[in-house]
Amino acid sequence: MLLELVIENYAVIDRLRVRFREGLNLLTGETGSGKSIVVDALGLLFGGRASPELVRTGADRARISGIFTVPAGLRLDGFVFEQGEMLIEREILAEGKSRAYLESRPVTAGLLRELAPRLGDIHGQHEQQTLFSPEAQLDLLDAFGSLDRGAAARLYAQWRRVQSELEELERGEQEQLRLLDLWTFQVREIESVAPRPGEDAELAAERKVLQNLGRLQEQAGAAYAALYEAPESAYSLVRAARKRVDDLGRIDATLQPVHEQLGAASIALQEASFALRDYLSRLEVSPGRLDEVEDRLAALEKLKRKYGASVEEILAFLEETRRRIARAESSGERMTQLRAEREQLAAALAGAAEELTAARRKAARELEKQVVKELASLAMERARFQVELQPAAWSETGADAVRFLFTANAGEEPRPLERVASGGELSRIALALKTCAAPRTHGRTFVFDEIDAGVSGRAAEGIGRRLKKLADRNQVLCVTHLAQVAGFADHHFAVEKKELRGRTVATIEELDRAGRIREVGRLLSGATLTEEALRQAERLIQVS
Repeated sequence: MLLELVIENYAVIDRLRVRFREGLNLLTGETGSGKSIVVDALGLLFGGRASPELVRTGADRARISGIFTVPAGLRLDGFVFEQGEMLIEREILAEGKSRAYLESRPVTAGLLRELAPRLGDIHGQHEQQTLFSPEAQLDLLDAFGSLDRGAAARLYAQWRRVQSELEELERGEQEQLRLLDLWTFQVREIESVAPRPGEDAELAAERKVLQNLGRLQEQAGAAYAALYEAPESAYSLVRAARKRVDDLGRIDATLQPVHEQLGAASIALQEASFALRDYLSRLEVSPGRLDEVEDRLAALEKLKRKYGASVEEILAFLEETRRRIARAESSGERMTQLRAEREQLAAALAGAAEELTAARRKAARELEKQVVKELASLAMERARFQVELQPAAWSETGADAVRFLFTANAGEEPRPLERVASGGELSRIALALKTCAAPRTHGRTFVFDEIDAGVSGRAAEGIGRRLKKLADRNQVLCVTHLAQVAGFADHHFAVEKKELRGRTVATIEELDRAGRIREVGRLLSGATLTEEALRQAERLIQVS
């Protein structure tokens, strides 16, 4: 529902702020006063095309903003409306550019057009938000018939998922078969070398030892001799010193700690000597070991150049390639499963779509009857309205394409709505459709501009009653020239054009009961407001 509309520097409007409320909001005024400008401004908030020609002379920009009620906590396109209100703004620069804002954040006009059907519809001489859209016509028919598309939507989503996976497998099957030989060769090449994690580092260390074997043997042997084997080795000297300290300790007990330290040193020297001896024994390698190590490292380097910078990366590549081979070898089996699943889903989807089609045909006949009945009461007695259902490709809505057909003249074949209906006729058709669907909609804003064009008397009263009925559950904004329609208003706004300081400006004012009587009387009597017109206006308002 539209709570507030603010218009600045737009056409003949300097600055206008109006609060609309629930029910039927009627706008009246002299021809050219600016009533339709209000509707056009609202259309900009619904993503309508902006024209710099409508920026008020002397202003650098026009600005339109509106506050709409939405369900509290609604999440939409990254926006969260915690307070249950939505702020939409449009700016039109005199230089030609326009900007759109949602909750004070820049958005595209396209996003506003996507939001528009959630907020309301505008029906008038030049703008129909949804009436021509096949998707909207289908939605209206299904809403009228209270049809549940949930089963068809779920089956379609499952069918599309299976179909997409199958198409992907079929596209990749030939490529996978071509690659299968390559993947098999790669696996065999890596498996023939059989690298181990960390093996390359181990072999590099061993190669360094083998390349320096003579030096290692010479130095280790000299160290072993100095520590243990030579007559004047460190081990022999420490043992001799320990024996002398032992003799001294029998005289002076304070040397006992020195004796123990030399004993520990003797043990440490012995352990280090044995370690060097064992090391020397390991250096006795078999001839040709260096060549074996070099060959193994060369084999690993060859794998690294092709499959990874380390043995770990090579092994990871090996596992992934094995998985690819497994997928390629099992793809045929998977495709067989998917084809069977697709057939089952297609049969179920066809059944759900057929049920929807049958229900739609039934709802279409009933909607046709009700719309024709409504149009007759709106001074379109000769009008014919038909709902055409044609087969369509499967979608989440089933397998139907819906098109509304219409003719206002007897003897003429009904044709698509957008090709034959005039602006005034469209507004009345929209009113008839919305009235038929009114029990199934709630909380939206319906805008009708010049809906009463070319009608009077009984037809005008019929329009008023149907607007009132539609406004029971939705907010309705309507521009009218007829007193019979204005009498049904829940809230009546008068639009007036004045000259102020040499400039033409349009103003809007909500009328109290006395003001309503005068305005309805003016609509009845024209330029001269008579007592009889005022009495008739009061009767119209009381009856409504």
